[in-house]
Amino acid sequence: MARRSITVGSIQTSYGHDIKINIAKTEALVREAADRGAEIILPSELFEGIYFCTRQDPKWFETAHPVMEHPCVIALREIAKSLKVVIPISFFEKDGPRYYNSIAIADADGEILGVYRKSHIPDGPGYQEKYYFRPGDTGFKTWNTKRGKIGVGICWDQWYPESARAMVLQGAEILFYPTAIGSEPYDPSLDTHLQWQRAMQGHAVSNSVPIVAANRIGEEDNDGVKQKYYGHSFISDHRGELVQKFGAQDEGVLIHTFDLDLIETYRAEWGFFRDRRTDLYAKSII
Repeated sequence: MARRSITVGSIQTSYGHDIKINIAKTEALVREAADRGAEIILPSELFEGIYFCTRQDPKWFETAHPVMEHPCVIALREIAKSLKVVIPISFFEKDGPRYYNSIAIADADGEILGVYRKSHIPDGPGYQEKYYFRPGDTGFKTWNTKRGKIGVGICWDQWYPESARAMVLQGAEILFYPTAIGSEPYDPSLDTHLQWQRAMQGHAVSNSVPIVAANRIGEEDNDGVKQKYYGHSFISDHRGELVQKFGAQDEGVLIHTFDLDLIETYRAEWGFFRDRRTDLYAKSII
């Protein structure tokens, strides 16, 4: 019997104000990743434009659309279909009077399997997301795609170990985290990329699961508010080792292949899921 394997890709690039240019750039990198064998390809968070949450401005609500009407979802589901790849598509979702930071899962036939809405919403200098987004109401999800069973969190979700554990408990074989993170306005010299990576590497170790993270790069100007994004997208194996990584200015795609049968055996051997004490957690955690 053939061993099960999966090849994943992570996109790192810069984005501007023109959604058509951003979509075209993302499409080109998805094609490059597919040409190199990637079966599931991750663009970064809100690649439709600049990361607009650096300031509060109601004009940005006009860029939100229902899932099946969003330009990014429309374009990338067609690319997913033509290349026979899976793409977690980040987009600004409008659902009636409600707005979310969401992911649409485009399967390898172009079908949208559903939507995950970002659960943890930050609110601080440079990352004023609570002005724009409601906390997600979907719960953490795992998607049984034609290329593998995956879990997807969005940026701030990646700092919470509960998110990763919930998705792996549902059977996720690989976790994906699209992100937009960089400098801090109160201290431009602060670089948190190592903490950002280590948090996800910890999820990889404690859940015996590979992690794919995609971040943006470059300095963006949001009507006078400038912020620089530090890149460092990576792919981690199930032991937390960075098997592929970018620096702060690299642009392109990362590719790696995982042996899913080997990882499944490794996960069973370590017993992290065997030895859980769910009878104690509810008494200790509020």
